[in-house]
Amino acid sequence: MKTLLLLSLTAGALLFSGCSSKQYFEPENTLSASGAESSFNGTIVDVSRDGATLANGGYIDKNGIHNTSLGEGFRFLSESGKYILASNAEGMFRLIDKNSGKVIKEVKMQPPVVSASVRNGLVAYILENNAFGLYSIKEGKKIVENRSERTYAIDARAASPLFIDTLVVMPMLDGKLVIFDTRDPEAMKVVYLSSDKVFNNVIYLERMGDTLVAATPKKLLTLGTDGEFEYKKNVADVAIGGNYIYLFTKEGDIIKLDSTLEPLAAKKFTFAHFVAATVYKNRVYALDKQGSLIVLNPDLSKYKIYDVGEVESPVFVANGKLYKDGEIIHLDKLGY
Repeated sequence: MKTLLLLSLTAGALLFSGCSSKQYFEPENTLSASGAESSFNGTIVDVSRDGATLANGGYIDKNGIHNTSLGEGFRFLSESGKYILASNAEGMFRLIDKNSGKVIKEVKMQPPVVSASVRNGLVAYILENNAFGLYSIKEGKKIVENRSERTYAIDARAASPLFIDTLVVMPMLDGKLVIFDTRDPEAMKVVYLSSDKVFNNVIYLERMGDTLVAATPKKLLTLGTDGEFEYKKNVADVAIGGNYIYLFTKEGDIIKLDSTLEPLAAKKFTFAHFVAATVYKNRVYALDKQGSLIVLNPDLSKYKIYDVGEVESPVFVANGKLYKDGEIIHLDKLGY
C-alpha cells in the first residue's frame, strides 16, 4: 500500500499548497457538547469502514474499544463474531481469534490487503493492485483470485466486501462492483459506477433492505428490484437511516434521497468539510473538520451545531458514538 499511500499524500500536499486561501465553515452560533463527552485512553492512527486502529495496537469496532493487540504495524480491517482481520504494509494478513486474541493464521498477501470481510469461514479480500479473491480458512488456501483494472491512487475510505447470503459484492478500486456466488465464483457480474482512473474506488457499500447502496467519490448508486439508479455529486460520505439515504457532499450539502435516488430534502452548510457522518436514533449527524458537529432532524428542516474542537487525528463513528482525538461523543445526548 506504500505506493498508493505516497500518491495519496502527494495529491494531498498539492491540494493544500494550492488552497492557502481556502474558506472554512464558521457558524455564528454553536453549543457546548461537554455534557455528551467522555475520554478514552487512545489515539486513532488509521480508519477503515468497519473500525479504527489505535496507536497502542488495539482497535475500535462498531461495538466499542478493544484492547486485543493487532500487532505492531497492523491495521484493523473488519471482523465477524469469531475473527478479527488485520493487515500490514508488508503484505502480511492476519486472522485473530476474537475470544483468545491469538493469531490463528497469518498469510502473505502480495501486494497488501486494502479491505476484507469474513463470513462462514470465507475471507473476501481486495489487494492494493485491485486483485480480489476468496480465501478458505479451513482449507488454508485461495479458492479464487482475479485481477481487475490497475489503479494508481485511491481514496482512503475503501469499502469492505459485502456478503449477501451466498453472494459476495466486491467494491473494487477502479469504480466497479464485482458480484459472484461463493458456490460458483468464476461466474461474475460487473456493475460499473465510474471510469475515472484515479481516486475512483468504491468508498461506500451497504445493504438497505433489498437494495444495494454504493458510492465512489463522484457518484452514488442504488441497485435493487426497482432497477439501477445513479446520482452524481462530489461524495464526502453516505449514511442510511430507515428507508432513506443521506448523502454528504464535499461542498457542504446534506441531501436526503429515497431508494431510487430521488431527492426529498436538502440543507447546505457553506464551506463545511465533512469528515464523519451517521444516522442514529432518528437524527442525522455530520462532523466538519473545524469541529462543528451538526445534528439535524430526519427531514433536515431543524438543526443545532455543537463545537467539539478541530479534528486533529482520524475519527470513527458507529453505534451512536463518535471517537475523536481521545474523546467519545455520545450522540444520543445531543439534540436538534
